[in-house]
Amino acid sequence: MKFTEIIGFAAAILTTAAYIPQFVKVWKTRSTKDISLRMYLMMCSGVFLWLVFGIRLRSLPIILANGITFILTAAILGMKIRHK
Repeated sequence: MKFTEIIGFAAAILTTAAYIPQFVKVWKTRSTKDISLRMYLMMCSGVFLWLVFGIRLRSLPIILANGITFILTAAILGMKIRHK
C-alpha cells in the first residue's frame, strides 16, 4: 500500500468516525432540536458528490469514507426530519 493511500484511509477513518457520536446521541435521545437542518442537507449533498467523485476516480478511501459518512449523515438528517 502506498503512503498516499495510508494517509487517505487515515483521513477517511477520522472524518467518518467524527459523525458517530452525533448519530449515537440522536439515536438515544431522539432529540434533534439543536441540529441544523440546512447544515445536514448541505453536508449530505456534498458527501454524496464526494462519493460520486470517488467512484469516478476508483479511489477506495474516498468511496469508503463518503459512502459510510453519507449513510450516517443521511440517517441523522432523516431523524431530524422525522423528529421535528
